[in-house]
Amino acid sequence: MKMFRKHFGNLSRVSTQLQRNVLQLSTNAEASPVEGTAAASVNEFRTAVANPGEHSALHVAKFYTIPVEQKKQIFTGGGLPKQYEQQIKTFTESCLMVRSPALELLHYIKNADLTKPVVRYVLYGDNGVGKTLTMAHVLHYGAINDFLLVHVPWAPNWMKRPKEASNATQEGMLDLPFDAAAWLVHFKTQNAKLLQQLQLKTSKEYVWSKRESTPAGSTLIELVEHGISRIKYATETTVALISELKQLSTAGQCKVMVAIDGFNAFFHPETRIFSDNKQRVTPDRITLTQPFLDITSYDWTNGVCILSVDKLAMTEGYMDSYMPRYLLGTAGFEHIDPFVPVHVDNYTDKEFHSYINYYLDRHWINKTPKGFEEQLKFMSNKNPYTLMQLVKSL
Repeated sequence: MKMFRKHFGNLSRVSTQLQRNVLQLSTNAEASPVEGTAAASVNEFRTAVANPGEHSALHVAKFYTIPVEQKKQIFTGGGLPKQYEQQIKTFTESCLMVRSPALELLHYIKNADLTKPVVRYVLYGDNGVGKTLTMAHVLHYGAINDFLLVHVPWAPNWMKRPKEASNATQEGMLDLPFDAAAWLVHFKTQNAKLLQQLQLKTSKEYVWSKRESTPAGSTLIELVEHGISRIKYATETTVALISELKQLSTAGQCKVMVAIDGFNAFFHPETRIFSDNKQRVTPDRITLTQPFLDITSYDWTNGVCILSVDKLAMTEGYMDSYMPRYLLGTAGFEHIDPFVPVHVDNYTDKEFHSYINYYLDRHWINKTPKGFEEQLKFMSNKNPYTLMQLVKSL
């Protein structure tokens, strides 16, 4: 009897082990198509080409990685959507998808005759289609190809959420000294190395007060540092810097890439800033507006201007269309006419599948049951921002 019980116990253990093995095999068999798909798609959605100047139609819908130091240099002061920044921290890599609008812009810039008056390129499209990331792709190209960057990450912040507004020296004007100083810090971070190499000098003396001045022949770095250390004069320093950049660029001493996201905010009928008599002021009464309108005019050479127009730059009642003519109004449209429009649209099918594969690779999405991608495609309409929101909870 003891012998029988012993054999029976052994058989039970063997049976249990067999059941576990079969269950494990069946689980692996069910999981293997997804894992195989993810493994096979690694080369399909990534490219090792990290230089935007080398991107071509072969790289469309592929993700490329921005080196950490370059990302820190270009985007520390802004330029990437906040949620995208959070995603970068989560995935511990800075990846951008190569898309057709960015390639179109890069093609224009690489083939432009910089001796002619500056060309204005206008990115436009519906909310969340990727205008900011398209601009980021081109900024990366400019930074590694010796363009001095004049970059405004999101112009509506100045008109809607300024850090502080105060009366300017010009009657009827309002100053945003802390925002101007923050922009000067951003400019210095992006261009410090190139400014050090070029050693660009100011063309004239700038007198700030009875005791303070920046003599002619000072370096642009000295000019910028003055505006940062003396916040009271940050806006006037910005005006001087923009003027000097236009002269130096036209003289062939440097080349400049202007990139302003939400450019139509400068032409909005109103701001959320109030004057002393509690009336909303218009953008033309903000001192920071004029220098950036000056550098987006066509009276200088050896540079390019990339501007985006966005419904989110407007306030309620002014968001009926995303077309440049509507968002810029008559004054804004005439200011940048003629310009080259570049339409940014929702993802193509190829870009959509590349996006899903990237999230599978990062293990942000773990399950892909049958019909999963089609459901996401239907719910998001392949809009990049909506799609990012949908997968956030998966």
